[in-house]
Amino acid sequence: MKYIDEFYDRKICVNLAEEIAKKSLGTELTFMEVCGTHTMSIFRNGIKDLLPENISVLSGPGCPVCVTPNRTIDKAIAIARLNEVCVCSFGDMMRVPGSSSTLAQERGRGADVKVVYSATDAVGIAERNPDKKVVFLGIGFETTTPTVASSIKDSALKGLKNYFVLPAAKLIPPAIKAILNSGKTKIDGFLLPGHVSVIIGRKPYEFIAEDYGIPCAIAGFEPTDILYAILRLVEQINNGSPAVENCYRRSVKEDGNKLAKDMMNEVFEVCDSEWRGLGVIPSSGLKIEKKYRAFDALHNFKMDVEETKENPDCLCGDVLRGVASPLDCALFGGVCTPENPAGPCMVSSEGTCAAYYKYADVRR
Repeated sequence: MKYIDEFYDRKICVNLAEEIAKKSLGTELTFMEVCGTHTMSIFRNGIKDLLPENISVLSGPGCPVCVTPNRTIDKAIAIARLNEVCVCSFGDMMRVPGSSSTLAQERGRGADVKVVYSATDAVGIAERNPDKKVVFLGIGFETTTPTVASSIKDSALKGLKNYFVLPAAKLIPPAIKAILNSGKTKIDGFLLPGHVSVIIGRKPYEFIAEDYGIPCAIAGFEPTDILYAILRLVEQINNGSPAVENCYRRSVKEDGNKLAKDMMNEVFEVCDSEWRGLGVIPSSGLKIEKKYRAFDALHNFKMDVEETKENPDCLCGDVLRGVASPLDCALFGGVCTPENPAGPCMVSSEGTCAAYYKYADVRR
């Protein structure tokens, strides 16, 4: 297909859905999409309604805002409370509840907290305000982490002394492995994230098919992209030949983006990391290399971080592991809404709870 309209062509979508139904032979199959953009696209385009009843699609830990634990948010809030400090964050993080506050609430109380669209924006703020210490909240997956790495390297070349990053980047393949090792979720195949795969390529996922015998398909984000990827998962199951298939070849290359990966590897090193709902996952995060430690907020600020607390009624952690639906949460649609979110899955533009609330007829 060459034109964007073709990716939304109703006839093509219906044909793909019929082919999925025909080839799945009524077998109960559960596929997990590991990308918040996939989650939103599936709901927005009514893909669940097109699929046969025997095929279920679960949302996984594909939203960096959602998987960021309270402890990290509490650290950002503690830094925002310091004098002569400006905290810069992506907009979605502003309203995510920490243990007792949010960045938006801190801004309302007088803290210097700014919404930015990139780490480069934060660097610009640091350059224009040499009397301020500017801290960028560096959440994200492999998709955005190269830009954060670039901002650190650029600041080093410029000799900036007042730009810092609170490192909170996470890596997708170890999270998938943790879900599989938990044994708590039945998964017959994975829709792998297109954005992340543009950076890391196809190969880092090979362990899923080789070690666990589970089919995978890297998918784009349009309706036909997703339906075609699901069809390929069904065909892999029928053939008994699990593999990692690249169904997004117009954007994803076998080895990904070498320049972006080299930038990440220069500035960051792999470390263990805590994920909301999944706990500490070995080798699933990135910390700033010693060479660039002068830009690491964790090593340059004394923070009075409050005792971390979780909302015991919020099921975001279970939703991220695929063991619960937003509909299982007593808070959903009543206490917890986009206007008054109790957890990050309702805040984020890629959050599963936000998708259910916006697109599904499930109001309470």
